[in-house]
Amino acid sequence: MSKNIHPSLLKAYTLMATAKAMTDLFEANRDVTQTYVHATSRGHEAIQLACSLQLKSVDYLYPYYRDDAMLLGIGMRPYDLMLQLLAKRDDPFSGGRTYYSHPSLRDDDKPKIPHQSSATGMQAIPAAGAAMGIQYREKQGLTQEWGDEKPVVVCSIGDAAMTEGEISEALQMAALKQFPLLMLVQDNGWDISASAAETRSGSAVDYAKGFKGLNVVQVDGSDFNASFHAVREVLKNMRKTRQPYLIHAKVPLLNHHTSGVRMEWYRDDLEEHGKRDPFPKLHAFLLDEGVALSELESLVSQAEKTVAEDYALALEAEDPRPEDLFTHRYAPTPVTEEKGERTPVNREKTVMVDSALFAIREILAAHPEALLYGQDVGRRLGGVFREAATLAQQFGDDRVFNTPIQEAFIVGSTVGMSAVGLKPIVEVQFADYIWPGLNQLFTELSRSYYLSNGKWAASAVIRVPIGAYGGGGPYHSSSVESVLTNIRGIKVAYPSTGADLKGLMKAAYADPNPVVILEHKGLYWSKIPGTEGAKTVEPDADYVIPFGKGRIALEARPHPDGSSLCVVTYGRGVYWAAEAAKHFEGRVEIIDLRTLLPWDEALVMERVTAHHRALVVTEEPVVNTFAQAVAGKIQSECFRALDAPVRVIGSEDTPAIPLNKILEAALLPNADKVRLAIEGLLAY
Repeated sequence: MSKNIHPSLLKAYTLMATAKAMTDLFEANRDVTQTYVHATSRGHEAIQLACSLQLKSVDYLYPYYRDDAMLLGIGMRPYDLMLQLLAKRDDPFSGGRTYYSHPSLRDDDKPKIPHQSSATGMQAIPAAGAAMGIQYREKQGLTQEWGDEKPVVVCSIGDAAMTEGEISEALQMAALKQFPLLMLVQDNGWDISASAAETRSGSAVDYAKGFKGLNVVQVDGSDFNASFHAVREVLKNMRKTRQPYLIHAKVPLLNHHTSGVRMEWYRDDLEEHGKRDPFPKLHAFLLDEGVALSELESLVSQAEKTVAEDYALALEAEDPRPEDLFTHRYAPTPVTEEKGERTPVNREKTVMVDSALFAIREILAAHPEALLYGQDVGRRLGGVFREAATLAQQFGDDRVFNTPIQEAFIVGSTVGMSAVGLKPIVEVQFADYIWPGLNQLFTELSRSYYLSNGKWAASAVIRVPIGAYGGGGPYHSSSVESVLTNIRGIKVAYPSTGADLKGLMKAAYADPNPVVILEHKGLYWSKIPGTEGAKTVEPDADYVIPFGKGRIALEARPHPDGSSLCVVTYGRGVYWAAEAAKHFEGRVEIIDLRTLLPWDEALVMERVTAHHRALVVTEEPVVNTFAQAVAGKIQSECFRALDAPVRVIGSEDTPAIPLNKILEAALLPNADKVRLAIEGLLAY
């Protein structure tokens, strides 16, 4: 070997040969390897290795589905990757739960790879969130575990993914706030079967230059030597300046889009792409530098041998067991019972919004890893409902701050923040605005713990003001709980009192899982007649309520003649039910669920069985809702005890909530509607 050859060149050559051998083996064994869809790095190996060989264990890496050479570069064995390819039990990333080259890694000696989904481009926001978290920790002096190192975040992505709107949100924040984020764009000129000319008005470079403060570098991604030096310079600058960068690497695509979409079905440029194969380029370069052909041939031979041996071992590895299906659905929470003082003596009652404010204040004071951000929560306004008033003044603009109008970023960034050891509390201004954030909530937050096989819990608290109140109209009044409760892997709270809101907020902060807290705007100040019960004495700082534990808001003794009834509800429904119950003294019991995912099935079934009749009250339209699912569960579990069918009452079934207050009132449930429903059930 020439004395002038950098060790990384021969290592890269070996790993490039390994990646090629893996692709060739997968093709030669299609009858087995195509059991599960996969893609490989062929054509992209040079830029992937140029990057991964220079990353440190303190760095964070967000690869995409074609980055198997990247994974080899950080130290993974072909055997490790093949275990995932074949969905084996010992797959180090997911335990057989997700696709090839969809890694989750938390090894001490390698860059950290939080879970990210397969949805195109979605990892950009969590990656930006991780970079934001690193910046926050540096500003707050929370860097002990890194020592003198300066971590960076690398998000690897295809050029086609740059057309996704969520990419814009990630780049906007990275450029605006100057996060240490590197976007590595691998441009092979194709989406799936659509070419760049069909789908993109310009390249990622053209797009990225529109973000002031984002440094842009272009490189021939098929040339390892050029790519290595370009990445080295970028990483050096990033560790020094902490600025964001985008590297645009032009690469050929030498294999299929995925094993399920074969290149021969749509490609007419295979010969041209083959001329830019990075492997022979590096081979020729090393020969010119004086490396003996025999040495290179030996490295290739050894790589092929390793790949073949690892494949044979992977084939024999154990498959997951049926019982493995049920592990890591939720990370264990420390809050399993109600604790602390709910009603301290000698305290005045406070409105519900202040109970939330005080809870957040106590959390921020006690936990330097906690921070609050969202739309308009910063120092000037303190939230459109004043739910964050004075917090920025007290804790500083680095801990309580505004974001742009980017619900996807607000929600999705929490995954990255959590991955770097922080606990974000974020706010989506109205439930009506959560829809852009649902992609991140569903694909990234809710599945992280399960698909990473327990390595990465996405710990976040997402506050969402909800409900119709005083002419908010179609864009400020919606109820969304049925959508949220259908997202497995998150928890959902919907308190009806200030004490419950504070206790659940504290429990949510302690919970390692993503939690959505729905806060009814109409209960914030108890201005609506009949909602005075939302005002409570503020509980002590250590008061917590476990998720999945309801409360009896109004108790009733079961009547021997069967003339009593159990109302199951939550949020504002508690107050409609309480007002209606005044007409049926001692015969109506009200259960306030407090949390919807999970909900207190044991309490509900016990009390419905005792009363033999049940009414479920919701603010949502009834059809296909969470409330209807609760009613179905009651009907199934309590069938023999019921003296009447379970009924559900909610809003009228319209596409939106009208602006006019008369129409709004006609649409919503109220105490009279609940009273009539109770009368009907008691008379059944």
